[in-house]
Amino acid sequence: MGKHYSNEFKQMIIDKYKSGKHGGYTHIAKMYNISDDTVYKWVKKDRIQGNQINDINHKRGRPKKENIDYKERYEILKKYQEFIKAQQKKK
Repeated sequence: MGKHYSNEFKQMIIDKYKSGKHGGYTHIAKMYNISDDTVYKWVKKDRIQGNQINDINHKRGRPKKENIDYKERYEILKKYQEFIKAQQKKK
């Protein structure tokens, strides 16, 4: 069974990597006598979770619409349809 590290320790390693001041995965792993694959996985997981938090209001790259007023949209659409019909009658 693998070793268990505290969340604080993991975050410290991730922060060291992100700072860029302590080298890459391999160098940081050697500093703390852990696997470079472990460091890589922690950083990757942090990046993915960070993206989920940062992109929580986005879906497929489009901003999430909050409080869409469908009644207002429907009224605008009805007025536009009436406008188009009036334009067609003029022709």
